[in-house]
Amino acid sequence: MKSESPLPGAAGVRQAAVIDIGSNSVRLVIYRLEGRAIWTVFNEKALAGLGRDLTVTGRLSPEGIETALTALRRFRAALSGWAASELFVVATAAVREAADGAAFIARIQAEAGLTPRILSGAEEARYAALGVLAGQPDAAGVVGDLGGASLELVHLDPAAPRDGVTLPLGPFALGAPRPLDVERVRKRIVGHLDQAALAFRTREFHAVGGAWRNLALLHMEMADYPLRVAHQYEMSRSDAVDVARFVARQSKASLERMQGLSKKRFDTLPYSALVLETLIERLGVERVVISAYGLREGLLLEAMAPEDQGRDPLIEGCEALTTVHGLSNTLAPGLERWLAPAFGVLRPEFGHREATLTAAACRLADLGARLHPDHRGELAFEQVLRAPIAGMTHPERAYLACAAFARHNPTPVTPEPGTIARVLTVERRQRARALGSAIRLGCDLSARNAALLERSALRIQGEVLSLSAEHGWSDMLLGEQTAKRAQTLAQALRLKLQLG
Repeated sequence: MKSESPLPGAAGVRQAAVIDIGSNSVRLVIYRLEGRAIWTVFNEKALAGLGRDLTVTGRLSPEGIETALTALRRFRAALSGWAASELFVVATAAVREAADGAAFIARIQAEAGLTPRILSGAEEARYAALGVLAGQPDAAGVVGDLGGASLELVHLDPAAPRDGVTLPLGPFALGAPRPLDVERVRKRIVGHLDQAALAFRTREFHAVGGAWRNLALLHMEMADYPLRVAHQYEMSRSDAVDVARFVARQSKASLERMQGLSKKRFDTLPYSALVLETLIERLGVERVVISAYGLREGLLLEAMAPEDQGRDPLIEGCEALTTVHGLSNTLAPGLERWLAPAFGVLRPEFGHREATLTAAACRLADLGARLHPDHRGELAFEQVLRAPIAGMTHPERAYLACAAFARHNPTPVTPEPGTIARVLTVERRQRARALGSAIRLGCDLSARNAALLERSALRIQGEVLSLSAEHGWSDMLLGEQTAKRAQTLAQALRLKLQLG
């Protein structure tokens, strides 16, 4: 990934705004960027339906144009005083393909004072893939970004997204808002997909777009899934096909009676569901992963400085979550080094991700510092479990929440035990408790002074957890409270404790 215009700002904290003129919605999102961490601080959209008439007239919806211009004038007013380098304005498929797209852009310039960049289909696909990588750096497979007028498909690649294509498979291009004729529309989808299917066959499909997020939220409702976070929610092939088939065959009246669906998508959601079902069948998809990040976040990732692009969003997000409270940023790396000799000999519960999760947990060590001392564990747990931090799966999210709870509370039973039991194995729950207990021990032993941690050592030798201090430091570091915290850790690890 190449960055030609690093976002401005001091000390790694920056602001940016993206105005996305899509085929269905016109949206403004304002972000706070802290290194690699991306925080949404404002989000507003107008469902203009610019592409609603495109297949019939070849032109943008007249009502949609007026709705969009009203929204864009408001967005420009909201961003008054912003530097041009902090603002990204893009238009996608509907504007790109409409006969009056250029005239609409001219009106935007004249009436709203904005100059949108019209993205090509390949650029739209590439930015969608960059957005997925912004939210999940190790993502692999194929990205599909479904908008109102088009579907972009693109391969994920360790170096850069590649071979993106755009297909006229958005709901408006397929006939929405007319009632869905399943068999007729399926033939159209297959006709377009069969030209691209062989090139995009994949076991893992990353789904981008509001319609598919709505399908995932409906699946959570139907499956009584307790952690209602769309980002990196996973569905097996059979689960995704089941929910897609169910929605594709519902009338608008039936959809209106369902909980958890956006009322503004009832006309288009059956089309989106049918596209997903056909994609799964034609591309050989075995797992669907929902991404809440897409084109907008892809624009931001590309504009970051190279050193920020290479950082881990989970570690950066956890650090930023604590840094917001104005707390020390030296303790976390010290804790990470201090824990490594002991936790490095344990069998990993998350494979190659273990070190990253430990680093993230250490950066959450001070999350409860400004919370009420009687409720720190519960409040820290809730904040981590549902924090808008990228780069972690749902089990990893639950693991870090349990570790954050154990950092402040020795009770073995976490809040929301049903949710945690659904997402984490017993072994992972036990390891999270041990990690949080170890962080608590390190914080209390050192009084949160990273330099003092270096005067002690935590190790595991066989069935024994050993905590020792340098010569002359035992009486200062291995007191009664330290012994108590160490015993809690030993119990969590099911080991004997040796002090001294």
